Amino acid sequence: MAGRVWQVENSVKLIILFGMLIVAPIRADPETRLLAYGCSSVPNSNVTLFAENLKAALDYVVQNVVPSGFASKDVGASDLDDSVYVLAQCRKDKSAADCADCIKVATKQASNCTSVTGGRASYDGCLVRFENDNFYNDYTDDGNKQVCGDANVSSANSFSATARSLISDLCAATPRIKDYFAAQTRQGPSNTTIYGLASCIRSLQMDSCQKCLAIALDNINKCFPRSEGRAVDAGCYLRYDSNPFFPSNATIDLKHFLPRGKEVNSTVWIIIGVVGGVFVLGLITCLLVFGKQIMGPSQIQVDTEGATELRGPGDFDFKILKKASNNFDEANKLGEGGFGQVFKGTLKNGNVVAIKKLTLGRSPSAISEFESEVKLISNVHHRNLVRLLGCCRQGQERLLVYEYMPNSSLDRILFGEHTKSLSWKERFNIILGTARGLAYLHDGFHVCIIHRDIKSSNILLDNNFQAKIADFGLARLLPHDKSHVSTKFAGTLGYTAPEYASHGQLTEKADTYSFGVVVLEIVSGRKSIDLNQPPDMQYLLEWVWSLHEENKVLEVVHKEEKMEGYDEEEVVRVINLALLCIQGSGSRRPSMSEAVTILLNKAEIDFQTPLQPAFVDVGYKVRGEYPLSESNAMITESLCSR
Repeated sequence: MAGRVWQVENSVKLIILFGMLIVAPIRADPETRLLAYGCSSVPNSNVTLFAENLKAALDYVVQNVVPSGFASKDVGASDLDDSVYVLAQCRKDKSAADCADCIKVATKQASNCTSVTGGRASYDGCLVRFENDNFYNDYTDDGNKQVCGDANVSSANSFSATARSLISDLCAATPRIKDYFAAQTRQGPSNTTIYGLASCIRSLQMDSCQKCLAIALDNINKCFPRSEGRAVDAGCYLRYDSNPFFPSNATIDLKHFLPRGKEVNSTVWIIIGVVGGVFVLGLITCLLVFGKQIMGPSQIQVDTEGATELRGPGDFDFKILKKASNNFDEANKLGEGGFGQVFKGTLKNGNVVAIKKLTLGRSPSAISEFESEVKLISNVHHRNLVRLLGCCRQGQERLLVYEYMPNSSLDRILFGEHTKSLSWKERFNIILGTARGLAYLHDGFHVCIIHRDIKSSNILLDNNFQAKIADFGLARLLPHDKSHVSTKFAGTLGYTAPEYASHGQLTEKADTYSFGVVVLEIVSGRKSIDLNQPPDMQYLLEWVWSLHEENKVLEVVHKEEKMEGYDEEEVVRVINLALLCIQGSGSRRPSMSEAVTILLNKAEIDFQTPLQPAFVDVGYKVRGEYPLSESNAMITESLCSR
């Protein structure tokens, strides 16, 4: 009897347990594998208030990210030091419980960046990011990377071709899908299944999602023939795997979202890819073997240091660019300078681009140098740098294709036909963005790039009047007989550091000098050198220095800025920084990273006492305090020496 009771009791337990398994929802993994984590390099000057605002914003997104899987919150006044922007997003296939768990982990990780003004924690399942300025449409940063698995797959060629086809389709379709999320499977070799997923941050514009996934696609392709790979960036996430990592009901039919012409049976493309790959590999091998025999070892070109590991720029067809710009019609001309003419172009898919036409001449070295330099700058990605999308080779001409900046250049806003009344906040943001872009060129990329021609016309403005530096890295491409002035340096008088203009001595501090001049133009609304000004009127740098000596520096501020209100302490700090940047001695100028810190720091800063600035006037003479002892070491490259 006792045994029968035991059997009944256990049978009841088994029934209850079985019922629980049926009724209870299946819980997926919140996928809290940390893929990318980073903190801003900018110190937090107002720790207490910023921390309070950050906590309030983080609490909001944690409480509101479920059930939609997305939440953002802005907290604080318009003041740049205490305002906080926070964004949280879960992968759309995550359950509410898994989303909440992942966001808690990501919030805790990002919160470790409390002593600075920004932080980001990216996981497989979610992302949390905060900054003290609006980043909601930022799609990339210097932390973009691939994360590859450890195991290789069998039938590597077939697997790689299938997976490449899958993630390529995902990248093409996702920007056209609501909430920027797509998951799909595809049959691989030996009846295996390959799983792929792509997503973008929902605050992005469609073109930003496309650009982010284009970078992610380049990164993730480095993972083949590994069995799994991920690409993570500020604005998107891309993944493939030979094992399932999302529920079957998360998949979507991609064919309705692919551009016309991509709805071809994937099997056909796989066959074409494998066969074509074998053919191309054989052809390249033959060319290398016979090429070495014909050319000899002395003819083989060696790329610039580090460039062999860089991705090359995308190729554009000349006919497409010609049609996009209406045969380079003058009506589409955006500008002209020492590097060539720039035209507005509208591609067949509706994307608007800026097309720059360069003429390099017939020198083989010039063409080789162009290829190396363009490969370098096409890999430079920063929100304050104009992105190079690709290039085109047509005869002796080289065409560069850039992202289009709808608000034109800073000089046209300040002095030209597109004159707009800029508030102090807008001007400060332009100054800060320019400083951040230069700091990245000097210190943030794997080589140090000197711009050599920083001026208001080379600072472009996007839809939100965010500053983006143009023409970086192209200074070495300018032919020696081409310049804005008849001198031996590639620069513009009024912006050029005296040691570079007079003696050819070039370091990154030459960019710092030019930045200081641009800052004074932004603050005052006056050109550095205006040939149309009255003969008795002082040049900008002389005028600012005289007001500084008379303790009347606030008179530098453009009258329109005073009308819209501004922080006097902030203005004085900005002008003092500009005076430090235009010192005659490069050693007295701050680095651009230091300039960013000074701009964002409201606490007392121990400024050097600036000396009278030096500049080159229209008679090509150095005026002001310039130490001639710095005239040694003639440097003509546009890459800094470390």
